[in-house]
Amino acid sequence: MSNIPETGRTPRVQIRLVVIQILVFSLLLTLGGRLWYLQIRNGKEYTDEAKNNHVQQVVQPAVRGSILDARGVPLADNETRLVVSASRTELMKIKDKGKAVLTRLADVLEMKPEDVINKIRLCDSKTPKPCWNGSPYQPIPVTDEATTQQALTIRESTEDFPGITAEPAAVRRYPAPGKARTSQVLGYLSPVTDSEIEKAKDGDSPFLRSDQVGRSGIERTYDKELRGKAGVTRYEVDNLGRVMGQTESDPGIAGSTLVTSIDARVQAVAEYELNAAMKLVRGETDKITNRKYEADAGAVVVMESRTGRVVAMASQPDYDPNAWVGGISAKDYAALTSKKSNYPLLNRAIQGQAAAGSIFKVVSASAAVRAGHDFNDKYNCSSSYSLGSRSFANFESQGHGPITLGEALKFSCNTVFYALGHQEWQRDGGIKPKQGANDWFYKTARDFGLGSETGIDLPNEVKGRIPDRQWKQSFWEANKDAWCKQGKKGGTYVQQIAYESCLEGNQLKAYDSINFAIGQGDVLVTPIQMATAYSAISNGGTLYDPTVGKAVISPDGKSIREIKPKAHGKLPVGAETIRDLDKGLRSVVEPGGTAAWRFGGWPQDKIPMRAKTGTAQVYGKQTTSWLATYTDDFTIIMTISQGGTGSGASGPAVRNIYDALYGLDDAGNQDLKRALLPGPQKALPKVNADGTIDTPDIKAYDPKSQLVAPVENAGAPPLAGPPPGRRD
Repeated sequence: MSNIPETGRTPRVQIRLVVIQILVFSLLLTLGGRLWYLQIRNGKEYTDEAKNNHVQQVVQPAVRGSILDARGVPLADNETRLVVSASRTELMKIKDKGKAVLTRLADVLEMKPEDVINKIRLCDSKTPKPCWNGSPYQPIPVTDEATTQQALTIRESTEDFPGITAEPAAVRRYPAPGKARTSQVLGYLSPVTDSEIEKAKDGDSPFLRSDQVGRSGIERTYDKELRGKAGVTRYEVDNLGRVMGQTESDPGIAGSTLVTSIDARVQAVAEYELNAAMKLVRGETDKITNRKYEADAGAVVVMESRTGRVVAMASQPDYDPNAWVGGISAKDYAALTSKKSNYPLLNRAIQGQAAAGSIFKVVSASAAVRAGHDFNDKYNCSSSYSLGSRSFANFESQGHGPITLGEALKFSCNTVFYALGHQEWQRDGGIKPKQGANDWFYKTARDFGLGSETGIDLPNEVKGRIPDRQWKQSFWEANKDAWCKQGKKGGTYVQQIAYESCLEGNQLKAYDSINFAIGQGDVLVTPIQMATAYSAISNGGTLYDPTVGKAVISPDGKSIREIKPKAHGKLPVGAETIRDLDKGLRSVVEPGGTAAWRFGGWPQDKIPMRAKTGTAQVYGKQTTSWLATYTDDFTIIMTISQGGTGSGASGPAVRNIYDALYGLDDAGNQDLKRALLPGPQKALPKVNADGTIDTPDIKAYDPKSQLVAPVENAGAPPLAGPPPGRRD
């Protein structure tokens, strides 16, 4: 028994009780303060959020606007299909992540299970196509080609297909009227990404998770107009998901219709003729390399000379834009992005860069005039031009004696331009340029719009390259360390070149300017740049922004916004020089000119034709074929990579396009009933009172009615092949 009295324990117990009471009171006070903060201080905010948690949105995607050609023929529109989609959110709740459901779905859709599973995996840097690059919270399309029976099977067995829907929906379609794909011009769509949604949320055109957006071509440029606005219906639901009522809704607005300057009939001809020219060239042998021409890529541009509007634009290889509809397959994606297929997604009319060859000589002739040389003076067209121990020859080493600059264009005489380019380089001080050197050849090239974007309303246009003194310096600064490391005096040829570049790579040498004068060396141009330059010569000197979009029409047809032609500059020469250039280019298709053998029988008195041939040499490859032509109405530029000579490879195809435009037969007789477009486009398609546009008939191009037979020039031998000495 303890000797401590009970009264000794009482104070300690009382202290403990007081401490416990203080702790309990503090906890109650903290809890009360927190409740006050949540219910009183921020009560409205959390009440609103709670309400939102009980509001579900149902999104009805907007019908995307159609893309029409200049006459109202659909190049891109929509059709109703049965779309089967999978909710990734629902499938991830299942124990096996929905694998069994997707396997059953694949069986119904007659697809491989792995293909269906791959369709709904999310894209990242390590995931190969196909994959889903849209929001993971929206239904992911598995197929847009479901049959009625497949859709019924899915809808009648919902317990076997949780998270799977089968609904009719408007799906993008690229009908290829008259077999005109117009693929690189139109572009394609894919789902909006979370980053795009976040970036656009505060703008005037925010994205919804259901949106499809343009990724290239005019689908991208005019995406905002074409996309429209999705309809959103909001429902109040209880915590069990039962609908309690409908709140406010945002009605959907269909996308606007885009009318383009493309004429589907001319587009079909351009695509066919470019493809046919490349196939034909592949059957011929390059006399220099003694192997078949590869003709691995090409492009053609048909443009209105007086407006800059693009009537047709084709690029080879091309692709079917429908491959992207409903999600692209792994096989199709690999074909579109592989080196083996030569990258058909590239629009080589605006992204294909190559040395210009002799079609560049209109720039050099203009530069010579700006430098003080008379266009109609005589300049020696010798068989070769010497620079120290090096010799720069004409093709076939043929000379023509003293000739004017106009005749230099006609005969495509390299040595005239070699001499002029070298002479101006010397005037400017050579490798030690004078202060304020004129650099007329390089400056004139830039004033023609080369080395810059043309402003065409298509994305990802490239600038090309004008290798002037500034470019040489910046290129040397970027590469000198590698050159110095690799270079070796007296080593291999490659090492010697690297050694020389290390020491002097920033100097503009004489041979640089000599080569530049004929569009060779480091110069790079695009077909659209040359089309813009030549159309400016045709129209008297105005450089227009090339345009594909012609008008935007509202869904109800009441509002029409016309896209007017817009100029971005003038050629840097006067009217007299432009007339001289025009006369020289006209002589190119007349007897003795480098393109005469391709334009025999052309009605020059009724439809004056001008042209310039070009055969650009490319290191390690076969020559690039160029043909630049124009009439008073149209400018046509065609190029074929590794295709040989300008007139040889591109001549027949360009002639056939002109014949189709003007309705000409083999002898040059015109039949306006056959003419696709005997002059520039006059008006927009007629819009009906209900906002619809009538679709005119279009037939596939019949090449048999347009093929040009060999024609003899009066008093000249049959032009069965290129005249001697005419490599251009």
